[in-house]
Amino acid sequence: MSDHGVLKTALALGLLLLASWSFSARADDCGQGFFSRFSQAYRDDADGKTPSTAYLTPTQGRRGLPAPFDSPPFPSAEWQLGGVDYPIGVPDEDSRGPLQQALGCDALGKWMDDNRIEVLGWLNPSVNRSTSNQTNYPVSYITRPDALVLNQTIFRVARMPDTVQTDHVDWGFHFDLLYGYDYHYTAAQGVMSWELEENKYYGLDPMIFYGDVYIPSVAQGMQITVGRFLSLPDIEAQFSPQNYLITHSILYTVDPFTQMGVITTTQLNKNWVLQVGVNCSPDTACWERDRTLTGSVCVRWVSDDNNDMLYPCANSFNKGDANYNNLQQYVITWGHRFSEDLSILTEAYRMWERNVLGFPPGNAPEYGVVNYLNIKLSDKTFVSFRNEYYNDAEGQRTGYATHYSTHTLGLTRWVTPDLQVRPELRFDHSYNLPAYNGRRTNNQRLVVLDVIAHY
Repeated sequence: MSDHGVLKTALALGLLLLASWSFSARADDCGQGFFSRFSQAYRDDADGKTPSTAYLTPTQGRRGLPAPFDSPPFPSAEWQLGGVDYPIGVPDEDSRGPLQQALGCDALGKWMDDNRIEVLGWLNPSVNRSTSNQTNYPVSYITRPDALVLNQTIFRVARMPDTVQTDHVDWGFHFDLLYGYDYHYTAAQGVMSWELEENKYYGLDPMIFYGDVYIPSVAQGMQITVGRFLSLPDIEAQFSPQNYLITHSILYTVDPFTQMGVITTTQLNKNWVLQVGVNCSPDTACWERDRTLTGSVCVRWVSDDNNDMLYPCANSFNKGDANYNNLQQYVITWGHRFSEDLSILTEAYRMWERNVLGFPPGNAPEYGVVNYLNIKLSDKTFVSFRNEYYNDAEGQRTGYATHYSTHTLGLTRWVTPDLQVRPELRFDHSYNLPAYNGRRTNNQRLVVLDVIAHY
């Protein structure tokens, strides 16, 4: 898709949102057509008139510690925990989006509501202005300078297992299809990866597909996940609404994105969670020849006062040599809440690959640390300030053997419950050699603006 095509897509979306103010039908008025109900759902959300039936499951009955944050404005109300949509004992508090509200009058929509099956998604275009004119890399995913880009369009169908109740086994599933420029980073070997080989500008990636089984009788609940899921650690995520900022740290850019296999998440008590699993090595499908049986073990601890979180994780360990992305990764995240409006998240890791071609065997290490300072300004607005240090000791991950520092300031504003606007300023520096703008400069300054329109 050209810039012109992206512009038309963004314009069409804007007209759709604008049209929502011109209809008078209720979103649940089954005497109106689908598009009238769809448009009215946007208006109801913007006016704060979302009906009480807008949630798929009750929001009462939470087990364990209360939510430490407000979401919105923050991307999540929970402390970080990979591999699950919500920690065990936390109800599905996602509202029914405009699409699902509009479907509620149809037989399919009623069946989905009755079975707690969600359908939702978002469009995420961005525009940037850069001091570079060749490439913004290693900034991600915004690699094309001075461009309007459709970063991602997500279509999701999911069912969350009810982990609040403790009297029966429950199940769930998750399927997320991504289309856009971001597929360059999310694609896994063997999962439509031919699009990368064909160097398509925009591509498709079925990023997430897994099934869940929740067993309440194990400790305070165990969830078993089988399929392709997001890599367990990381403050950042592939999905735009789950991030504090638009661009990603270098630390996140070069680590594992997804894994395919089995992961168990067990709530031992209100403070401790244990995760144990096996997968086919990072970003590699289990049917690929390059697969390597890989272990993952993580624990998460939250203090009684809910002000501290510690999440050490042996995310990827095996005895295999380097292949598509066979990383050995050990990572730890610490979070501290000064108040409900002010918190920090700090992540550090060490990674390496064995017997990388062109490097001494076992000598391709990389390590880094990143810190987020997050401040709530209002119920609809927060700012985030990210500082990072990264050392690609042999240049195996970024292509440049250098130390990096990055500094990013961004603001997120929820214009409506269905529309986010995020401006961002960023400064990057490479210490040992010019790693920016195609090895032309040591520094890069970037201004970015994106929009997330939910449906």
